Amino acid sequence: PSLTKRLLHIFPRCSFAKRSHPSADRNSQPIAEALVAQVDRERPNLQLLEIASGSGQHAGFLAPLLPNISFQPTEYERGHFDSIAAYAGDCSTKNILAPLHADITRHPRDWEAPPAPDSYDYMFNSNMMHISPWECSIGLFRAAGQLLKKGGRMFTYGPYAQDGILAPQSNVDFDQSLRHRDPSWGVRDIKDLKVLAQDNGLQLERIVEMPSNNKFLTWLKP
Repeated sequence: PSLTKRLLHIFPRCSFAKRSHPSADRNSQPIAEALVAQVDRERPNLQLLEIASGSGQHAGFLAPLLPNISFQPTEYERGHFDSIAAYAGDCSTKNILAPLHADITRHPRDWEAPPAPDSYDYMFNSNMMHISPWECSIGLFRAAGQLLKKGGRMFTYGPYAQDGILAPQSNVDFDQSLRHRDPSWGVRDIKDLKVLAQDNGLQLERIVEMPSNNKFLTWLKP
């Protein structure tokens, strides 16, 4: 038999579909600590919508820590679906749902499987806003305003400027490299995100400083 077939006999098939990224390997634990501290770990059947799930690595790390929360991954790139499904299949607590396709630049009612309004307790988005056009950030806050329940929270993670100041120099260099690759990309300023939040009935509730000069932001729908 081929090497692939021999390996598939030794290891579970789904493990080969899993993809991982070094950055997610590094930041999964700090993200988990920040998120777990801000969610209800007791009430059953809570719902979390992840936007731009990528490989599914974050859902795979977070879901076993929060067995009372169902994680709904979404992704624009269908090529990631097999990896997300693999993380879901390997999740010991079985609380990661099958991935859904979502174009965050479109209103949620126009998504392939439109979610019900006011149906999620939490949303989570990691490392998307700075490597996507501004329209994606607009769509993210629109979705949060539409889909979060009253009292719900959206958590976002990544590098951010604050009131026009981006620090340290490594983040300045990173921002310049992003804009060189694609002029529509770039590290976003929290003051601009607060405007998007206000436009969609949200408010910035908390900023947690994270390793590697990143931040974990909590947006409340009061």
